[in-house]
Amino acid sequence: MELPFALTDRYQLSSHIARGGMADVYEGRDGLLGRKVAVKVLHSQFSADDAFVKRFRREAQAAANLTHPNIVGIYDWGQLDSTYFIVMELIEGRSLREVLRSAGSLLPRRAVEIAAEVAAALSVAHRAGLVHRDIKPGNILLATDGTVKVTDFGIARAWDDSAELTRTGAVMGTATYFSPEQAQGQPADERSDVYSLGVVLYEMLTGQPPFRGDSPVAVAYQHVSSEVPPPSALNADVPAGLDAIVLKALHKDPTLRYQTAEDLRKDMWRVLRGEDPAEVTPTPAAAAAAMAGGGDSSATRMIPVTPPPATVPPQEAYRELEEPPSSNLAFVVGTFALLATLGVLVFLLFRFLSGPGGPDTVFVPDVVGMEQAEAIRVLSAEGLVAIPVAEESEDAEEGTVIRTNPPPDTEVPEGSEVEIVVAGAIQQFRVPRLIDLTLEQAVQLINTQGFTLGEVTEDPDSDKDPGTVLAQSPDAGTDAPPDTPIDLVVSAGPESVVLPNLEGMTELEATTRLSQLLLTWEIKRTFDDEVPAGRVISHDPVEGTEMKAGDVVALEISQGPEPVEVPNLTGMTVDAARSVLAELGLELVVLETRIEVTDPSLVDRIVRQSPSSGLTVAKGSPVAVNLGKAPPPPPTTTTTTSTPPTTEANT
Repeated sequence: MELPFALTDRYQLSSHIARGGMADVYEGRDGLLGRKVAVKVLHSQFSADDAFVKRFRREAQAAANLTHPNIVGIYDWGQLDSTYFIVMELIEGRSLREVLRSAGSLLPRRAVEIAAEVAAALSVAHRAGLVHRDIKPGNILLATDGTVKVTDFGIARAWDDSAELTRTGAVMGTATYFSPEQAQGQPADERSDVYSLGVVLYEMLTGQPPFRGDSPVAVAYQHVSSEVPPPSALNADVPAGLDAIVLKALHKDPTLRYQTAEDLRKDMWRVLRGEDPAEVTPTPAAAAAAMAGGGDSSATRMIPVTPPPATVPPQEAYRELEEPPSSNLAFVVGTFALLATLGVLVFLLFRFLSGPGGPDTVFVPDVVGMEQAEAIRVLSAEGLVAIPVAEESEDAEEGTVIRTNPPPDTEVPEGSEVEIVVAGAIQQFRVPRLIDLTLEQAVQLINTQGFTLGEVTEDPDSDKDPGTVLAQSPDAGTDAPPDTPIDLVVSAGPESVVLPNLEGMTELEATTRLSQLLLTWEIKRTFDDEVPAGRVISHDPVEGTEMKAGDVVALEISQGPEPVEVPNLTGMTVDAARSVLAELGLELVVLETRIEVTDPSLVDRIVRQSPSSGLTVAKGSPVAVNLGKAPPPPPTTTTTTSTPPTTEANT
């Protein structure tokens, strides 16, 4: 593609940023809105695949609905002839991958701050039903203002589902970061993203990923079969609580990991505040590593503050978003076959080692004789899906379970469907969506739909308004019989904090303090004659205001005195020049040395100045001037006449 290139009447592509396995990324301009954008243009082999294009469009539309400060925004999706493209937010900064390459490991506090913002982005996407599937340092961008941005939401799934063989090379290119279930070819869910984020956090803390090998296949095998040493074994500055968080995120069994990115984020914030994580306790390995380092395994160490890494122009942020595609088709096909064989062998190995009742299987409980609602609850607690079926019965009481299929004590994979045969007719109702409603609204809707209110628990760490429904069980959209209890998790409201006085602090000091209080900020920079550059002039709200986590504080940062332009003083008298400079906040300095002038009108007037007119200087700066003087008069010539002496005549 020859640049510049007009991609429809709206988008003008100006420069090439990066080339990846699926698309080329260009910097462009949105002519309609007048802003810079990043444009991802699909490669031709994908554009020719109708099935892929449909998936790609569906996923891009889903990702475009995600609005969050930690997610790279998708503005538009379009087609020009056979060319398909996505228009995205252009990030000025660089990728985490570039930072890790140049800096190695990060200080624990900075690593946790970055991981917590990625977890916030994942939490929003997961609530919208979107799994990223390709969390890696190259897809995590660090903007110039310190914000962490996650890109390529929803795109990995369309790529992963493509029939193109080149996708194998791309998946293998990120084998370092995918989960054990992805390595075995199993479906990925939000817990897979949690695992991948755990790998990224591990690499930020230690300077290297948990597993490395000579080939992607060797790395994939380690994800499934090898244990992870705690980060503190490689970096003694990692506290035991953070060890435990990382190891739980990297658990090979998805049911024993953090079940949501939000749970992971909350524990990381607790560590940032110097508290113990709520979801985990330090593992024996982590505790041993802490003791070996001379620390107290029961103590929580504060993580030191570090400023955000330096950033570079926007091209660098997109330079490594995607791995280059495999150019050797034979290698790709052979590797794909080898990886598939590995998945089968690993699955059989796990089945052999786990034995009956292993971590991926459960026994069907005996629910015969129970009421239908109770039977559903018992099966759900075991990780099974109950499917009620009505059957007439003269012996059993209406509404009770007659039998199950599979029968009780049968070993089945977790998540399997169990048919429960219930005496009498069964009426099913669709469970309504209750999330984001108030508790009062949810209770009213539950009752009107024929259900009953189950257990209500409060989440004390949510930043939503008190009483807002955060989760429900059964899930919205499922069918359930009348009087089925619906359990709710509601927000207890974010913890209140009192805003301290930030005036006079440096920008880093102020933003660090706000981060510790779980507050966010906006910055406005203005000139100020009294407050030194880089320090806080004022903030809104003011000191003493009660705020909640996530609230925004507007900071006004000084740029120092506003520079002024030196005027042209040539020809002015001293008094006139002093008056002009005083109005601009500048000082006149008259030098003793005068300069001869031939123009009489410039005598005793300014003929030279420093700095020269047109230059900009800070207020209070001196302006030195020289005055003109008349040249000395030319020398005069005197003529002398000699008179001979007079001689008197003798008389």
